Amino acid sequence: MSTLSQILEHKIIAIIRGANPADVIKIAEALYAGGIRILEITMNSAQPLTVIKELIDKFGSRMIIGAGTVLDVDSAKKAVAAGASFILSPIVDIEVIKIAKSLGVVNIPGAYTATEIYYAYKNGADIVKVFPATSPSYLKDIAGPLPQIPLLPTGGVTLENIKDFKNAGAVGFGIGSALVNTKQEVTPEYLSKLTAKAQAFVQAVNL
Repeated sequence: MSTLSQILEHKIIAIIRGANPADVIKIAEALYAGGIRILEITMNSAQPLTVIKELIDKFGSRMIIGAGTVLDVDSAKKAVAAGASFILSPIVDIEVIKIAKSLGVVNIPGAYTATEIYYAYKNGADIVKVFPATSPSYLKDIAGPLPQIPLLPTGGVTLENIKDFKNAGAVGFGIGSALVNTKQEVTPEYLSKLTAKAQAFVQAVNL
């Protein structure tokens, strides 16, 4: 099953930003127990390439691991060399899209306006990350005239509104601090709550 088809099937990309590298495996295991199958490690986290490699060694094909906050070609190359299966960005950089395509990984640039979103898609985006995801109604307004473009709202998706985003036309969701709060201490209690929260997100998407 391709990375793209798995993203479209599982829908939720859990974003881990700024976690202590020593805690990431435990966080990923808690998310996996809650039904999460796709993880994004942001490139502005500590030791992101090492963390990506460790996750792939640990989970193998059980989880799809990608790199986020990829801003340039060099970062994209390094992330793919570390094993990332997808490249996610908060911006549209055509060179990053091109290198991701040439390396055979899924690319998801970030855009906001209809013009930016169409520009990204026309230049080869597999999915366009709508960032920031201000509201489900905004996503619906975009999806209306551009139904051919797969949209992945990120930055603003919560347990309370994820169903509304899905109904507005989202094909997937990038979820960061609403799911993984890396400012909290990683204790057994935190990990247990994280699993429960992950389960709640997965159920909300699949209902």
